[in-house]
Amino acid sequence: MKKIFFLLITGLSICALHSQEVSDAVRYGQDNLTGTARFRAMSGAFGAVGGDLSSLGVNPAGSAIFNNNQIGITFSNQTVKNNSNYFGTETSEKDNSFILNQAGAVFVFKDHNPNSNWKKIAIGTTYENTNNFNSDVFSAGTNPRNSIDQYFLTYANGIPLNVITGVPYRDMFYDEQQAYFGYQGYIINPVSTDGNNTQYTSNVPAGGNYYQENEIYTRGYNSKLSFNIATSYKDRIYFGANLNVHITDYRRSSSFYEDNSNPLEAGETISNLRFNNDLYTYGNGFSFQLGAIAKVTEAFRLGVAYESNTWYDLYDEVAQSLSTTRQAAGGQEIYESINPNLINVYERYTLQTPGKFTFSGAYVFGKSGLISVDYSIKDYANSKYKPTSDPGFRGLNADMNSQLTSNGELRIGAEYKIQRLSLRGGYRFEGSPYKNGTTIGDLNSYSGGLGYSFGATKLDLAYSYLERKSNQGFFATGFTDGANITSKLNNVTLSLLFEL
Repeated sequence: MKKIFFLLITGLSICALHSQEVSDAVRYGQDNLTGTARFRAMSGAFGAVGGDLSSLGVNPAGSAIFNNNQIGITFSNQTVKNNSNYFGTETSEKDNSFILNQAGAVFVFKDHNPNSNWKKIAIGTTYENTNNFNSDVFSAGTNPRNSIDQYFLTYANGIPLNVITGVPYRDMFYDEQQAYFGYQGYIINPVSTDGNNTQYTSNVPAGGNYYQENEIYTRGYNSKLSFNIATSYKDRIYFGANLNVHITDYRRSSSFYEDNSNPLEAGETISNLRFNNDLYTYGNGFSFQLGAIAKVTEAFRLGVAYESNTWYDLYDEVAQSLSTTRQAAGGQEIYESINPNLINVYERYTLQTPGKFTFSGAYVFGKSGLISVDYSIKDYANSKYKPTSDPGFRGLNADMNSQLTSNGELRIGAEYKIQRLSLRGGYRFEGSPYKNGTTIGDLNSYSGGLGYSFGATKLDLAYSYLERKSNQGFFATGFTDGANITSKLNNVTLSLLFEL
């Protein structure tokens, strides 16, 4: 009710065209490494191990490895530091967040009939925060070539002047609104004052060396609620399945600033501007998982799992504003503020994120410890916005098919037990989902931790470090320059588990 009231106060616009980008599909298709402290300490290499609440998210057969009922809760503290390099100028921004990372329970029902080959059934449910979006990025530097005027020109060229000047903002499509901002802010001018004019020129002085800043603040999460069932055949082969409900809540506020000291040209020219964009995406989705684990020998295990596409129903809300300062021919400065005080609420759409196959192997050294390896394959080019018959989505899907690729994820984990104490470590590598390998680069992560068993109660602690480089344009259209970002994530996780 509060959200509806807010929209009515600020203004509400239902739009038919779309503001989605390729990067949005990648964002909702990626999962960060989350879960219990034991799971994180071993970098999530649990596809053939099982017996951990978070292992169900890799291979649902893992719940049948449990011998006793278990419930648990996990908290995490995450620090993200983003180092930016924009045309040689280095800046840094940091964000810290504390979250409920995981909670779940598994209940084991054993069949004591000696003539039955099906030894047990396990039923479980888990909640995991699969991606924490809390992050701050600040980039600044002098661009020797390009101005943001290209963003507004790209959208405006082809749109009749009488649409920009005669149609109310709330009734415009997204591309027309971008042209509206450029025109009302005097960043662009029509070549002709004829209402049918479709060509525009820039009021930003040529010459390059534009000082630019870009601030991006993101908040929100992806979460997954899983319902699991698994069984054991002769305690040698384990089968399992998950039904998953996904929830996403993502907010991004960005502010782009530009000024220049180039000689002002005849007529009115822009000396500085600030362009603000706020995006709120929310919705839910559904997926399923199937998996199996086989004890080849008492020590050696193999696992295979399939996670289906996730089908999201999503909603976008977008708010924008622009302020500019221009210098008139007489030398006086004129300030313009364009703020429609209106939130564009877009029609519901469907996003299909890619499925995943995971192949696993583990060697268990009796009660002393184990070594485990997982390898997952996910094809991001199979991401799709729907309905696919929509002209806007058709072009966007073609862009994803040409820009994205399949990638592999390698996870290696080890555990060594000294009586009640467990020592753990792991490594994770994930390839870039982009064909160019730079828009979002490869991921490298290291982890370690320890656990202590008090009998029916276990306490686990983990630390993980992640680093990934990226270079995403500040805008997806027209002005696509962006900073080189190195993201470093430090995470400390604590789990408390109880066997019943």
